[in-house]
Amino acid sequence: MQFGICHLSIVPLRSEVSDKSELISQVLYGEYFKVLEHRKKWSRIRLAFDRYEGWIDNKQFLFITEEQYKTIDKQVPELSGDLVEFVTNDNTQELLTIPLGSNISGNPLLGFSYDGSILGTKQPKNKIIETAYMYLNAPYMWGGKTPFGIDCSGFTQMVYKLNGYKLFRDASQQAEQGEALSFIEESEPGDLAFFDNEEGNIVHVGIMMSDNYIIHAHGKVRIDRIDHSGIFNVDTRKHSHKLRVIKKII
Repeated sequence: MQFGICHLSIVPLRSEVSDKSELISQVLYGEYFKVLEHRKKWSRIRLAFDRYEGWIDNKQFLFITEEQYKTIDKQVPELSGDLVEFVTNDNTQELLTIPLGSNISGNPLLGFSYDGSILGTKQPKNKIIETAYMYLNAPYMWGGKTPFGIDCSGFTQMVYKLNGYKLFRDASQQAEQGEALSFIEESEPGDLAFFDNEEGNIVHVGIMMSDNYIIHAHGKVRIDRIDHSGIFNVDTRKHSHKLRVIKKII
C-alpha cells in the first residue's frame, strides 16, 4: 500500500483516468490518502477523512510513507479558517494560496508555514449556521468543496468538518447518518434535511436554520423557506425540492 498528500491548493478528483472525465470531488491542500492503484499518469486514491475514492493526476500529489500517513491521521485536524489564505514555503518563501477548510496539519511534512486562523476542533451545534454563512453565494459546482464552487453535499460536509464533525461525501451517504426526526417542528438549526427525486433516491441536502429556513447549494449557496413539502424557492415562488427526511447529526 502506498500513501499520498495533496501539496496544491485545489485538485480535481475524477471518476475516470482522464482530465475530461466527471469531477466527482476535490482534494484540498493537505488532504492525505491511501493510493489504491498507481498507473503511469493517474492514481486511484481513498481519502482518509471520508474514504471517498477517485482518480487523481500523479503530478498533483506527493507520496508519503505509511509512518507519515499514520502520524497525520492521529492528529486532530487543523483546518484553515479563512475564505482564502496562504502558506509559505520555508525554503523559497514562495506563497501558495489555499481555500477555506484546507488541512494544515501536514505543514511540517510539506515544508510550509501558516499563520492564519485555525478551525477543526469540535464546536457547539450553534456554530454550524455561523460557518455555513461563510459559503453564502458560493456558486454551485458539481464535485466542488470550496467557496469558489461547491455542491450540496460538499457544502454540508465542509461546514460540519470545520466544526469538528465527520460527514460522508455524497448526500445519499450522509442520509444514512444521524437520527431521523418525525416532524419538521422537531428540527434545530444545524440539522440536515434530505430531499429525493421521483424514483425515491436522495439527491439533495441542506442545513436547517431557525424559523423554517434552510441554507443549501442550488445554483449558489442560498437561503430559502422550507415546509412539509420541501424547499420553497423565494425567487421562483415554487417548490424546488421534495422533502424526504430531516436528520439530527449532532
